[in-house]
Amino acid sequence: MLRPFRQVDVFTEVPYAGNPVAVVLDGDGLDDEAMRRLARWTNLSETTFVQPPTTPDADYRVRIFTPTTELPFAGHPTLGTCHAWLAHGGTPRRADEIVQACLAGLVRVRRTGSGLAFAAPPLLRSGPVDDDLAEELVTVLGIEPSTVQAVEWADNGPGWIALLLDSAESVLAVRPGYVDRDIGLVGPHAPGSPHAIEVRAFFPKDGVMVEDPVTGSLNASVAQWLTGAGRLTAPYVASQGTALDRAGRVYITVDDDGVWVGGGTVTCIEGTIEI
Repeated sequence: MLRPFRQVDVFTEVPYAGNPVAVVLDGDGLDDEAMRRLARWTNLSETTFVQPPTTPDADYRVRIFTPTTELPFAGHPTLGTCHAWLAHGGTPRRADEIVQACLAGLVRVRRTGSGLAFAAPPLLRSGPVDDDLAEELVTVLGIEPSTVQAVEWADNGPGWIALLLDSAESVLAVRPGYVDRDIGLVGPHAPGSPHAIEVRAFFPKDGVMVEDPVTGSLNASVAQWLTGAGRLTAPYVASQGTALDRAGRVYITVDDDGVWVGGGTVTCIEGTIEI
């Protein structure tokens, strides 16, 4: 059966500079194995499947699959799916925001001057990592210890541990060894830069550390940590993907509703897909 399909580049306004997500816009009636099979085939970090909402508070429901597992929530798939749903003619119940239902619950998305933005989900675990684990991570990841400013849990679902380094240059210099954890690296750019911080994200896969081009969930939890601790003031722009020859830009704002994580979205492929 042919189903409407889009591939959307996220956290960029320029095609092929961000992080792509595959979106099946009619996932109704597909079983879990069919969704897993397609996600393995696209071989992108995530493939999503839009379904009718099961709650009156949501505009649509989305299932989010990596090539190996289903995720309760992920940042760039949320923005890419919302972009595709709107472009396909989706009409939100409210004029000022779109509400996505996923395994993690309801996620609010709104339109901003810098693109779509999602409300950062609450942290599941925060606070400093214990000294032994922090020392192990610094050693295995090959980070110069003198550059490390803090090591904290920044877990909003994937289990992120974030290491704050002394500069963007130190972040870009890291060539990590293997560790069985999802790791984020953050470092400030020099004063006067258009970007406040440089971000890199790594996750283990098949015995190696894979770098993610641009990561919404990590940027969300890092923003909650750094702004909450007074280490960074919003609004700000994070740069990510530099080490992969990408140019991801993540726009962080904070208001009475919490942290919002946004960026550009652009359709790169549009058509139908056989499932």
